[in-house]
Amino acid sequence: MKKIQLSILLIIIVLFNKTSSAFVGAPYRIKTVVIDAGHGGHDVGCIGGHSHEKDVTLALALKLGKQLEDNYPDIRVIYTRKTDEFIDLIERANIANRAKADLFISLHCNANSNKAAYGSETYAMGLHVSEANLNVAKRENSVILLEDNYEKNYDGFDPKSTEAYIIFSLYQNVNIDKSLYLAQKVQEQFTTKLKRYNRGVKQAGFIVLYKTNMPSILIESGFLTNKDDEEFLTSEDGQNNISNSIYLAFKTYKEDLEKEK
Repeated sequence: MKKIQLSILLIIIVLFNKTSSAFVGAPYRIKTVVIDAGHGGHDVGCIGGHSHEKDVTLALALKLGKQLEDNYPDIRVIYTRKTDEFIDLIERANIANRAKADLFISLHCNANSNKAAYGSETYAMGLHVSEANLNVAKRENSVILLEDNYEKNYDGFDPKSTEAYIIFSLYQNVNIDKSLYLAQKVQEQFTTKLKRYNRGVKQAGFIVLYKTNMPSILIESGFLTNKDDEEFLTSEDGQNNISNSIYLAFKTYKEDLEKEK
């Protein structure tokens, strides 16, 4: 009887070890990506000579999402919006958090009173180190003023107050290294593949990035206030090239990240 009990015990131990090792040794895989088309609905975003940011970002989001779906059918692609509708900033982050997403990509267009300003830049969450970075964050964060109960949802945060951004100096994002790495890959693709003017990888206090719990980036794909940039951003070829560049950056990020695990 004791021999039978011992044999059963040994079998259980072996099976347990195999199951445990299977979980421990399971390779890391990106399973869910959230694509955020900035602005929407009554929030038109930046305004160009003949375009609105909300329309350009939606076109880019749908094109990027399709590439991910076509090339990675095992990855779940979630859109914060697929139509021209207004979504609160906090809800955009909540969508990603509820889905336990592995990555959050927010797509935007830039604007400047200096119409000569052009090029692309990609942001990760962090404290701004220049007035220009702060101004971009202020413009994107000002969207919350269009939301109901924004003071309650954002703990009284005033997007127009420079002092309010001090909070971000206290924020340590555990995903910052991955976010900056992906941001770098996006800028490399824009520069090498599209020959876009590289405005660099930057950090600033974007609420939508602040509220997410995964590696997150915000891409300012170009300036609608610049004639050449606007023509590129609103053209079919331009949008295809931009979305493809982001896709290729993601591809490299995914391969490198999963290789490390």
